[in-house]
Amino acid sequence: MQRARINGVELVYELHGTGDPLVLIHGAQSDRSVFASLLPDFVGHFQVLIFDQRGSGQSEKPDIEYTLGMLADDTAALMAHVGFSSAHVYGVSMGGMIAQELAIRHGAAVRSLVLGCTTPGGPQAVSLEGEAIQSSHSTAALSAEERGRALAETAFTEAYVEQHPELIPALIEARKKQPLDPIGFAHRMRAAYRHDTFDRLSQITCPTLVITGKNDALIAWENSQLLADTIADSELVLLEPAGHAFWVEQPAQARDAIVTFLQQHKS
Repeated sequence: MQRARINGVELVYELHGTGDPLVLIHGAQSDRSVFASLLPDFVGHFQVLIFDQRGSGQSEKPDIEYTLGMLADDTAALMAHVGFSSAHVYGVSMGGMIAQELAIRHGAAVRSLVLGCTTPGGPQAVSLEGEAIQSSHSTAALSAEERGRALAETAFTEAYVEQHPELIPALIEARKKQPLDPIGFAHRMRAAYRHDTFDRLSQITCPTLVITGKNDALIAWENSQLLADTIADSELVLLEPAGHAFWVEQPAQARDAIVTFLQQHKS
């Protein structure tokens, strides 16, 4: 674990592996630890940067208005700090929103793009205002038990939760160990709800893989279809059955699709 002051905020980050640079960008209420199970898939081929964004994990959580452009600028500056002049970028959920902004605002820094379980936002997209996301991503004060259970029941298919009774206790325990910072999380969610790149997606010119679970209750799969239909050099992979955490429910298929795509675009 290392620390760097980026755009006035201390960010915690890690570098793993060797090879082409790859940046992984986590979602709204997670942190860099969400990628722990994925690192073995990448470190043999890539030098992987994972980090806690401002407002999350062990990074600083300033009490100011956040925007996804700000978080994309943080990512670009951290990339420059670690010596990545450009990199492959894989963002999931809100991280996929940040990845879109990164590719638009810092196009030369993005070699290829993987957008997982995310949305372009705006009036053309299926709204984030659904019951599932209001439950699992509520900015109200919730106990670790309430938040862990809500996340399990909305980020995974019902069948997967039934088949893995250890899931809910594990998510509750994880939230007990790493409680959400209410200020940082509230700023992050407000930024996510304002997300809208639809009219700028034509500015994404790098090869792009859009991937999601067909049964995603948090960010409807139709949003991924919209991204793939609008980004010129893109392809869509729908995994089924799989919810928001598609890489957990369909690990082999998700790994094969993403690693194959990234390998095709290595320098």
